[in-house]
Amino acid sequence: MRRVVIVAFDDAQILDVACPSGALEIANSHGAAPPYVVELATVQGRTTRSSSGIMLAGARRLAEVSGRVDTVIVVGGAGTAAAAADDRLLTQVRRLAGRSRRIASVCTGTFVLAAAGLLDDRRVTTHWGYGELLAATFPAVKVDPAPLYIRDGNVFTSAGVISALDLTLALIEDDCGPTLAREVARELVTYLHRPGDQAQISTFLAVPPPGNRVVRDLLGYIAAHLAEDLSPSALAARAGVTTRHLTRLFTAQLGSTPARTVRTARTEAAAQLVRSTALPLAAVARRCGFASAETLRTAFRQYYGITGDTLRRMTDMPRPIGA
Repeated sequence: MRRVVIVAFDDAQILDVACPSGALEIANSHGAAPPYVVELATVQGRTTRSSSGIMLAGARRLAEVSGRVDTVIVVGGAGTAAAAADDRLLTQVRRLAGRSRRIASVCTGTFVLAAAGLLDDRRVTTHWGYGELLAATFPAVKVDPAPLYIRDGNVFTSAGVISALDLTLALIEDDCGPTLAREVARELVTYLHRPGDQAQISTFLAVPPPGNRVVRDLLGYIAAHLAEDLSPSALAARAGVTTRHLTRLFTAQLGSTPARTVRTARTEAAAQLVRSTALPLAAVARRCGFASAETLRTAFRQYYGITGDTLRRMTDMPRPIGA
């Protein structure tokens, strides 16, 4: 059996626990061999309060976890600072790391691994809002706050909250192959297994949400309907405003016209599909609202400065021109 120990503490983020444990449970139901056995462990081995107030029961004392462990996952959350300063917790994390095939962290759990001295000279990530603090607190750690998750040797670190699911799917694929990972993703009703080097923050999240409700609602509509008619006139009709007024709203709120915003959203979505699937470029173009594969190639050259074929072969996700 693959023994997975999830290390938690008071005020941990409950999704950091639920995403890995739920995905591994589903992997077992689809025939993971050998199956995963998940254990929750804390310093005191008692019922633990999550940051949402929901209590997590059934935890073992970390000091009582003996024998070989396949994977150790340290969660994050509001209680991370206290956890990273708890010598008892750090001692046990170091001990378990020494008898585990791999170690991982979710979100700000990276701070715990760093405080335990397990990340020196390694490239890691964490929640985008804490990257600068992690780098300043632990200068020996190579912090890259952009990707969803990073693997450096046998150490996996991931970004915030739901990226725990992407990380766990990557672990399942590493153990059991891509077919099982896709089956788990389908049962979880997640759109796809996002590649680790996909940026944490898309264009829609890079700036504060627009204050204008019309623009905010249209951004959500655009993201969910990329293959439909998203011309300025169609968007204006949906919002009940004139095309001229819509352009003024987008320019004031986003610094971009409606047409440019739609093209950026389509290009980013297409890049994600090219990086994470084997779909032909023509199929990607149709799904994301481009008229043809050639139109999509032009968008990639303008936005990333490269072709779709080059994008598919690249190890790391390119950054937009001028970013």
